Amino acid sequence: MFKKLSLVSLFTLLPASYYYAQTTVYAYLKDADGKPVERAEVDLKGSENDVTADKIGYFQFVDLQPGHYQMVITKPNYETKVVDFDVTSDEKRKDLGVVVLGSALTSADQGLAIIDSDDDEDSNSQASTVGLLQSSQDVFSRIASFDLGFYWFRPRGIDGRMGENMLNGVSMVKSDNGNVDFGNWGGLNEITRYPEISQNHAPSEYAFGGNSSVIYKNTKASEYRKGFQGTYSITNRNYRNRFSLRYTSGMSKKGWAFTIMGARRWAEEGIQEGTFYDAYGAYLGIEKKFNDKHTMTFNFIAAPYRRSTSSPSTQEVYDYRGVHYNSYWGYQNGEQRSERVRRGFQPIFQIQDFWKINPKTNLWTSVSYQFGKDKGSRLDWQNVQNPSPTYYRNLPSYYDFLNPDASVTNPDGSQTTAQEAFQTSLAAWQNGDANTTQLNWDRLYRRNMSQPVGNYYGQSGKRALYYMVNDVSDDKIFNAATHLTHNFNDTSKLILNVSYQNYRTQQYREVNDLLGADFVLNRDPFAATNQPGKSGLFNELDDNVTKKVGDKMTYDYIFRRQEFKVNPGFKFTTGKFDVFVSAMAGYSSSSREGLFKHYLYNDSYGKGKNYNFLNFGLKAQAIYRMNGRNFFVYNGAMYNQAPFLEDLFFNPRVNGSVAPNIKSTVVNANDLSYVVATPFVKMRLTGFLVNTENETTVQRFFADGLPLAGVDADGNATNVQSAFVTQVMTDVKRRNMGGEFGIDVKVLPTLSVQGVASYGEYTYQNNPTTYFASDAVGAFSNGLSYTNLGKSYIKNYRQGGTPQQAYSLGLRYNSPKYYWIGANWNFLDDNYIDPAALVRTESFVQNNTSGTPFYGLTDEQLRDVLRPNKLPSAHFFNVNAGKSWIIGKYYVLISASVNNVFDNTKYITGGFEQVRNAKFNTYQEDFSREYTLFAPKFWYTQGRSYFVNLQFRF
Repeated sequence: MFKKLSLVSLFTLLPASYYYAQTTVYAYLKDADGKPVERAEVDLKGSENDVTADKIGYFQFVDLQPGHYQMVITKPNYETKVVDFDVTSDEKRKDLGVVVLGSALTSADQGLAIIDSDDDEDSNSQASTVGLLQSSQDVFSRIASFDLGFYWFRPRGIDGRMGENMLNGVSMVKSDNGNVDFGNWGGLNEITRYPEISQNHAPSEYAFGGNSSVIYKNTKASEYRKGFQGTYSITNRNYRNRFSLRYTSGMSKKGWAFTIMGARRWAEEGIQEGTFYDAYGAYLGIEKKFNDKHTMTFNFIAAPYRRSTSSPSTQEVYDYRGVHYNSYWGYQNGEQRSERVRRGFQPIFQIQDFWKINPKTNLWTSVSYQFGKDKGSRLDWQNVQNPSPTYYRNLPSYYDFLNPDASVTNPDGSQTTAQEAFQTSLAAWQNGDANTTQLNWDRLYRRNMSQPVGNYYGQSGKRALYYMVNDVSDDKIFNAATHLTHNFNDTSKLILNVSYQNYRTQQYREVNDLLGADFVLNRDPFAATNQPGKSGLFNELDDNVTKKVGDKMTYDYIFRRQEFKVNPGFKFTTGKFDVFVSAMAGYSSSSREGLFKHYLYNDSYGKGKNYNFLNFGLKAQAIYRMNGRNFFVYNGAMYNQAPFLEDLFFNPRVNGSVAPNIKSTVVNANDLSYVVATPFVKMRLTGFLVNTENETTVQRFFADGLPLAGVDADGNATNVQSAFVTQVMTDVKRRNMGGEFGIDVKVLPTLSVQGVASYGEYTYQNNPTTYFASDAVGAFSNGLSYTNLGKSYIKNYRQGGTPQQAYSLGLRYNSPKYYWIGANWNFLDDNYIDPAALVRTESFVQNNTSGTPFYGLTDEQLRDVLRPNKLPSAHFFNVNAGKSWIIGKYYVLISASVNNVFDNTKYITGGFEQVRNAKFNTYQEDFSREYTLFAPKFWYTQGRSYFVNLQFRF
């Protein structure tokens, strides 16, 4: 590109007599802060005379004849700029002055720092396609993330656990469940906002990844904008207020740079009833530049938080109380109190070394350590009824099901008839009586405090019937990684990533609050009924059965995992093809160590064996350049992925058993895209097919009606009819196929039209084998802690969790006076709830007494009760607008967005089937009611929401 500039510059020095009225036109590109914008592409419409701006933002065109011209200026993360100008016959040189490029980011993202982690020109040798599929330039990915993603749309229906999220060179994925806890850097938007993304299963330079994108973030202190930046936001979402302040020193003459940031997000009550939010974020980045070839950074990130969560509910409850209803809270002494509060503090310390070994070779090395606890509270109880207001016996539908003249007991202990109880409960729910529709904390305290003093295991006091517990994760995570790149020449590049992770987490439950009692018993409250004659102790090694606040109870175990990965890659250009090939070899070793000896399971205590997995993978990307603006792009991936710890050890709270026949998940993913990238039209049309095999899924729930026959240590049979069970499906096969289309058309220099369409069919492809275990049974007659239920007939059922059709159409106006306004319409359809495996096995239709199918059962009846749960379609309208000013040395930005402008509250974002009734006869009886007692539970969209952002830089 610079050779091109040099050549045209040479011709400008030739004698003017060689030309007739030929003119040189030049200008400088700068951003909103007056800083040069380098490497922007400048296209002269109707001409092949295209150039690239240099290091100071300078560009020029030579030999222009008199006439009218239009040039188009493009650069990733900046708005496309169209400039018209005229050339007259008497002009030899024409100065267009300074052309200002505004940020291409929308809504509240406007004006935030853009991080470009590589300023080395040598690494930009493949500039022809380097930005082709970047999320900032791909209209489909951008709208899918910011607009459709707000309504729980997942591109291609792929689980986020199949991706990779990296921070400063190391993975942030948790080995126990495969999730990323974004709360660990919550509120630090201006530090972590602009990652490099390899979409879907495309290969990445930083990690092999999966088929749900590789997201890479780097936080180098010197790469943030020098000076102060303050931001204040107001919203009506999970939190109400956000404030942040960041300061960056810039690189000093001695090679030091510092960035420090603090943030807080808070709400006394969020958009969901009874929720609160209080979270802080802190960042310290220190960078030392030893010389032009060697830099080292230190990053510290801490984000302590405390927030409450909201509940899913059945349709009956939403019909009474609306979509903002939340059953997890109630009044205590006139103040709101939530039972579901999550709090955590897991700081991250990272050191990263950047070494330019020679002009062609770079080596980045990262070391990271994270530790701390995450706690989630919940209400628990022993030998009393579930106190939740949405427990099925506390809803009007329960009383409506009974004989109207049947005698029932009111919550205060008095007697009444079912008909009177129905009318009383219905009125209370319709009128919002908090004593019925919310937790009654005062009643729970009174019940505990009215307990008689007794002697339990040598301790005297009042035993808690109701109490609060914390489920605790105490993590210690060490990561080390290297990233090596070597440019053989301008068209070929070698990449090598090597990573190691040592993951240790201790998971246990502790007493949070005794609600007025003296202690709680660390004992199974159902043992006397389900396992008569046994101790019922959750830890038979502990003499202290009476637990007080802060004591561990119920379960305590340690997960350990070590994982090592090697990821070589090679990029090269040949003819009209750009090719990127990436491979992976990985080894993981996983184990569980029980710290409690459960009364039913011999393998509950002590360290179990190591379970080792070898994994391999291959990814490839090929880009065919038809010309400079039309491309074909193929991405292919085949790899296997070791099961996460919670899939491997399917019931770790009570034993060390592993899922039967578990294997690494195998993924085969392919897509083909046609891409158009012109100054006026950007378009991508993609077809994709993703096949997944050998997947293991685990679900836990309460079930009635199962003939659970166990065997104790003496060979005696035990029978349990109702219990908490764990359901395991192995060798699950899925197929995700469909198409994506995204287009951005600039109809005027300041007005663009954007459209997105996604159509998919995400289905189960086989009838996987289903097993189940129960906390109340122990070993089954087969001597194992689980039993085989046979096939679950879910083949061709749609997968749940995301709409399988999504469409968006919008307009965006960008004024030369630095304001913008945009709006888009979104439509979502084909959203399903995942089918529950247990009720689709042969066991579901078998009579417990005869062992044969229920008499008179027809295929039509079975299909009726087990038909797929399809959720309603919905459409939404979003708007956003903003304006920025430069006042002397100060920069001010205000932006606002409103989602779901017309307050559509009919859209269900997700849910799950309840499997309380595990037999056809009771399931059908419940299914036929007006309000099914154990109907699916849903989460609804929150309705109209807004976000207003004010930013000030100086």
